[in-house]
Amino acid sequence: MAYEIDKPEEQWRAELTPQEYHVLREAGTERAFTGEYTDSKTVGVYSCRACGAELFRSETKFESHCGWPSFYDPADSSAVELIEDRSHGMVRTEVRCTRCGSHLGHVFAGEGYPTPTDQRYCINSISLRLSPEES
Repeated sequence: MAYEIDKPEEQWRAELTPQEYHVLREAGTERAFTGEYTDSKTVGVYSCRACGAELFRSETKFESHCGWPSFYDPADSSAVELIEDRSHGMVRTEVRCTRCGSHLGHVFAGEGYPTPTDQRYCINSISLRLSPEES
């Protein structure tokens, strides 16, 4: 897929921290229960840390106790790209930002969470930036 934001990897490396680059550009995963948004209850908008595209809203965040922030739906279905991931000897669905192609995490379905979509977007905190809503 062609992305609106298309930068050479050297530029991504210069703009992101080594940890951000590993997750966002190399499809890495941060350790469970270590991300800054895992337990956040702050109301606001979660955007792509690489390009700033709006991805998720706090209204769809729920406690899954899986170790990463979980959402049951993206802010807009066109904000994320879903790609089959056959790495690590399993079949999963990778979630990427449609604006820049950065890796965000994975989405799982049918796990029995009491959410409207029966989906769990399991997203790395380091892939996101939270902009709190002003009251």
